Amino acid sequence: MPFETTVLGLQVTVTAIDFLVGSGIVAICRHGKHKQAIGILDLPLPDPPPAGAEWIHAFRRWAG
Repeated sequence: MPFETTVLGLQVTVTAIDFLVGSGIVAICRHGKHKQAIGILDLPLPDPPPAGAEWIHAFRRWAG
């Protein structure tokens, strides 16, 4: 971390992974001066995936 990915057509930087009550595990994404939490299950990963992506894949399998 950090790593770059695309969300809704915008290049964003994932700066952290966090837990938010009511939202669960989220990726904290930045685009310019804007910051948004996106559910880790909804986060598109870049190709090739960043280091540590195996944990996101494991959580997706577990939650699936």
